[in-house]
Amino acid sequence: MKVLVKGAGVAGLTAAFELAARGAAVSVAETRPGLGGNASWFAGGMLAPWCERESAEQPVLDLGRGAADWWDAATPGQVTRAGTLVVAAPRDTGEIDRFASRTSGHRRVDEDEIALLEPDLAGRFRRGLLFSDEAHLDPRQAMAALHDKLAAMGVEFHFGTEVWHVFGFDHQIDCTGMAAIDDRLRGVRGEMLILRTPDISLSRPVRLLHPRFPLYVVPRTGQCFMVGATMIESGSAEPATVRSMMELLGAAYALHPAFGEAGIVETGVGVRPAFPDNLPRVEAHGSTVAVNGLYRHGFLLAPAMARQAADLVFHQDGTKELAHETDGQRQSA
Repeated sequence: MKVLVKGAGVAGLTAAFELAARGAAVSVAETRPGLGGNASWFAGGMLAPWCERESAEQPVLDLGRGAADWWDAATPGQVTRAGTLVVAAPRDTGEIDRFASRTSGHRRVDEDEIALLEPDLAGRFRRGLLFSDEAHLDPRQAMAALHDKLAAMGVEFHFGTEVWHVFGFDHQIDCTGMAAIDDRLRGVRGEMLILRTPDISLSRPVRLLHPRFPLYVVPRTGQCFMVGATMIESGSAEPATVRSMMELLGAAYALHPAFGEAGIVETGVGVRPAFPDNLPRVEAHGSTVAVNGLYRHGFLLAPAMARQAADLVFHQDGTKELAHETDGQRQSA
């Protein structure tokens, strides 16, 4: 069976892996000249289904539970399983109770335990939540590792090509995100920045709760930290705005003043495709399977969506949507 995967973002790469692992001959076509530059490139890489449940529907938790195991198996050494720490400034400790009431899979931690978990945050926060079963990865390193793994499995990559209608394939998997022709999709803009400082060390992602400017800080290699991210209802991929950068930098400074002396390595903007309910869809239309709408949960939900896409290709279940159920009712294509 020959399958063409359109798009080399996280959705396309994970779909290619699931298909190739089941014996399909897979080719991946991407309009960009190489990996990067898409929404996946600017992701936080948090595999945090319990935290995401604070603002997401139950299917995000259900579909995301196995993400860390999937990435660990597909890209050994890329996943860090240190959990997620959620904190709030003393004046905002009510946010901790609100967050706890909307999530599960956590335990409360006090000032002393926060200091044990993250010594550089000692004395800065009195209360927090530890989601010990969560994990994180560096999206760019994980995508590169998965690309190399796929190439070793015999998957062919065609970068810089606009030729989508290629003959000779039994199936096509459309993972083109915002480039897909689907009037149900909207763009949700996320702005992020990468800071470098030798004066702070974190072992896990830290989420700082704030009534107006919540943020997360994810440790990366080379004394770097990814700080994100805004959520703006816009499909614009223009450079990050001054207001957004001021908000992110101010919140990072509130987490630790040493961020005030950090170097700004990079700013970036990613436009995430989302359906009206912010839940993903896997839909089959004849020989084409579309995977889209991962919203802000790309690395978290892509493995589950990839499995569903591969199931459709191999089992020919017809035109249906497998992605989610909401309020007990199946959302049809």
